Amino acid sequence: MTRRLGSDTAGLAEAAALLSAGKLVAFPTETVYGLGGDARSGTAVAGIYAAKGRPRFNPLIVHVATMEMAEKVARFSPQAQALAAAFWPGPLTLVLPLRPAAGISDLVTAGLDTVAVRMPAHPVARALLAAYGGPVAAPSANPSGKVSPTTADHVLEGLSGKIAAVVDGGPCAVGVESTIVMLDPPTLLRPGGLPAEALEAALGAPLTTGGDAQKPNAPGQLSSHYAPGAAVRLNATAKQPGEIWIGFGPACPGAEITLSPTGDLVEAAAHLFGALREADRQAQAAKAATIAVAPIPETGLGRAINDRLRRAAAPRG
Repeated sequence: MTRRLGSDTAGLAEAAALLSAGKLVAFPTETVYGLGGDARSGTAVAGIYAAKGRPRFNPLIVHVATMEMAEKVARFSPQAQALAAAFWPGPLTLVLPLRPAAGISDLVTAGLDTVAVRMPAHPVARALLAAYGGPVAAPSANPSGKVSPTTADHVLEGLSGKIAAVVDGGPCAVGVESTIVMLDPPTLLRPGGLPAEALEAALGAPLTTGGDAQKPNAPGQLSSHYAPGAAVRLNATAKQPGEIWIGFGPACPGAEITLSPTGDLVEAAAHLFGALREADRQAQAAKAATIAVAPIPETGLGRAINDRLRRAAAPRG
């Protein structure tokens, strides 16, 4: 049975004790809920893959509480240090050279010589990581390929009975996963909760794009991902018969759900995964085959939203 723990001192102490015992604990970050396990324990990390049904060639992100902890896990170039100083704690993951002495499980890195590292900003995540005192591997706390969770209820819908506990810290504010960047040269591997424009401004140079769906070097690169049960049709300017329509902005009359009635991309990102879940529920109830989604601008957080939507709409194996 999966326990729902509070985000108070007692709840966090129990969650930290479960992590120390090699158990799996879901917890909130500012982006989505993560499914945490000791990043140094092959058994715990294997449990993450088993609970999610996640392909084992897909790397995981290591979450840390402090810069000191991060530097024990990875080697930071001056450029990486500058980005960490500018954007940590926050929704940025850096893919950096792994320090072998850190003892990170090979299952976390999928056998690569790099590691994805993040310092989350959510106060509950930071308090839990500090209480635990070690690196925590944590992909999104949902079955692999399905819609990511932004509440504790979402976690329980997909993983109840498969993990030890979930720390309930309320809804996630950002709502899409972290932006992932590899350096030397700066490369955007996954758009996310930190707009690429902010990174480019900090770097003083444009980001190239990278990533391989067949051989991922960071999470979130699989071509089919974040998928609801119903099919997804993108850039829908009107609803067709047999569809549930997710609108964006004021020009979507008849939409059952909206990401943002005013066209606010921050609001849309925060609502994205919850809207996909609700649309899927409505589609099942109405026996509708398709979820249609209104066009989203390809700027700022819209880039991350469209990335998730394209993967949700991709053909499924």
